[in-house]
Amino acid sequence: MLTVEKIGGTSMSALKDVIQNIILFERTGDQLYNRVFVVSAFSGVTDLLLENKKTGAPGVYHRIAKHQDFHRPLKDLIVKLKAINKKYAELGLDLAVADQFIEKHITEAQTYLENLANILASGYVSREGILQAAREILASIGESHSAFNFTNILQNMDINTRLIDLSGFGDHLAYTIDQRIKHAFKQIDFVKTICIVTGYAKGTEGIMREFDRGYSEVTFSKIAEFLKPEEAIIHKEYHLSTADPAMVGIENCTPVGYTNYDIADQLADVGMEAIHPKASKPLEINGVNLRIKNTFEPSHPGTLITREFVCEHKRVELITGTDKLLIIDVYDPLMVGNVGSDLQIMQIFYQHKLSYTFKATSANSISIVIWERDFDKKLISDLESKFEKVTVEKTAMVCLLGSNMDQPGLLAKSAYALTEQGINIKSAGFALRKVNIQFLVAPEDFRMAIIALNKAMQPVV
Repeated sequence: MLTVEKIGGTSMSALKDVIQNIILFERTGDQLYNRVFVVSAFSGVTDLLLENKKTGAPGVYHRIAKHQDFHRPLKDLIVKLKAINKKYAELGLDLAVADQFIEKHITEAQTYLENLANILASGYVSREGILQAAREILASIGESHSAFNFTNILQNMDINTRLIDLSGFGDHLAYTIDQRIKHAFKQIDFVKTICIVTGYAKGTEGIMREFDRGYSEVTFSKIAEFLKPEEAIIHKEYHLSTADPAMVGIENCTPVGYTNYDIADQLADVGMEAIHPKASKPLEINGVNLRIKNTFEPSHPGTLITREFVCEHKRVELITGTDKLLIIDVYDPLMVGNVGSDLQIMQIFYQHKLSYTFKATSANSISIVIWERDFDKKLISDLESKFEKVTVEKTAMVCLLGSNMDQPGLLAKSAYALTEQGINIKSAGFALRKVNIQFLVAPEDFRMAIIALNKAMQPVV
C-alpha cells in the first residue's frame, strides 16, 4: 500500500521517536518501503529564516526587507543548524557530511540573496517580487536541511532511502511545482524505496506567494494528488481531539476518530488546522483519504478524514475556537430597506484582500469578524467614509462542529451551558447545514466557554 506522509516540524525535532514510531514501528524488510515522507524543517528553523509564526519576531528575511546587513544572521544560522546536526550524531548522522551540506547550501543562498538585495537597492524593479523571491530562497533552507539529515541517517541504517530535494537549488529549470514533482518522481521503484521529500517545492508560480507558511502541506497534497496513494497521513505531535487537551484536560477529551473534509475546513476557518484548506482540496477532489496521527502514540489509528463520512448518530465531534479575533460593527440608519449596503462593505473588504470568519446583520448594522492580525486602520477609515459609525472590539469565537449534529435542543443546551458560567453571548449563528454552531464571547471568557461546552456535550460526544 503506497502512502504519502507528512511529518511536522515538532515531530521532526524528535527524530529518534520518528524513526522508532513511524519508520520502524511494526515493520521490517520490504514493509519499510512504499512510503513517501514530506518533511518540515526542524522546529523553530523557519522562524529563524522568516519570522516567528506565533509572535512575529523577525528573522533573516526582515533584515533583507529593511535593507540591513543579513550576512551575520546567516553565519549565526550556520552555527545553529550545525548544533542541530550534532544532536542527531547519536542516531547515525554523518556529522562532517551534514555540516558540509548546510554550509554549502547557505553559502549558495547568500549569493542569491546578495544579488536580490542589490537589485532591490537599485529601485528599478518591483519590491514585492524581489522580497517574495527572498522568502522562497530562505524557506527552502530549512526543509533541505531536515530532509538531508533524515535521509543520511536512514541510509546509514542500511534502509534504501532516496532524497527528493524539490528546492531546486542549483538548477534553472522553469518548472511549475506540479512539473517539478512529476519530474522528481520519475522511475522510482516505490516498492523498494523510502522517499524523503523537502516540504518546500520551487516552482515558477512561487509556492509561498499563495500559501506562505502553509507551503509544506501544499507540497504534501500535490505529491499525493500526483501519486494517488492508498492513504495520505499527517504525523503531528498531538491527536486531532474532541477539544484542546491543554484547556479541558486530557481526561476530558478523546481523539475524534472519523470526520470529513467539510469539518476539516470548519476547523481551518478558526485557525485549528488539521490541514491547510488549500492543501485539503486536491485530496478531497481526488478521493484520497487523510489520516491524522500522533507521532508519539504509534499504535493508535488516529483520525481518518474522508469525503463521504457522516456520523451514523447525531453528535458533536469537536469543540474549538479562537480568541484572536476582532468584531467590526458597521452601523448606518439608512441601511434598512436599502439594497447594496452589504455589497459596499464586501467591496471594501475585497479591496483590502480580507476574508472574514463570521457575519451577522440587523436592520441598520452589519457585524463582521476578522482575524486580529488582519486589522488595518485604512480598512476602518474606508468603511467610515461610507457609513455613519464603525466600531471595533476584540472578541473570541467558540464552535461546535459535527458532520451530523442537527438535533433539537442543541443550540439551547449549548447556550445554557455558557449562561450557567455567567458568560455573555455577544452573537451566535449557524448555516442551514448546521455543521458549525458559532458563539461570540469576550476574549477573557474564551477558555471557560470551551470548558463549559465540552462538559455540556460529554454525554453527546
